[in-house]
Amino acid sequence: MMEAVPRLLKGIAAAHGLDVHVDYQAEYPLTITDEDETTTAEKVISGLFGERRLSRWATPLSGSEDFSRVLAEVPGTFVGLSAVAPGADPAASPFNHSPYATFDDGVLADGAALYAELAMSRLASLSAAS
Repeated sequence: MMEAVPRLLKGIAAAHGLDVHVDYQAEYPLTITDEDETTTAEKVISGLFGERRLSRWATPLSGSEDFSRVLAEVPGTFVGLSAVAPGADPAASPFNHSPYATFDDGVLADGAALYAELAMSRLASLSAAS
């Protein structure tokens, strides 16, 4: 795309007697998770909420995400909590950045519990290692 888009835009501009300059700005690195950290998070999620609440994305996106900057520095994983409204089909629900997305705020307590448990799990593993 970094080659095709400028070529296309230059052709369109030339057809109208104009010049164009394309300058790509790399905003975010790819979001790359660590498999060991993902496995640890899965164990915590299963232990806290049961297997029914755990699923891996079949086709995870590695697009722009500001958390990618953290993952570029320290091993970690990306966890989606899912706030799809009750009774809605997650596969058919609008993506969270869509103006049509709706959210179930009832998951906020679960999110807080999950982050606390992940932190406790990390502290326990650090204590065991020392």
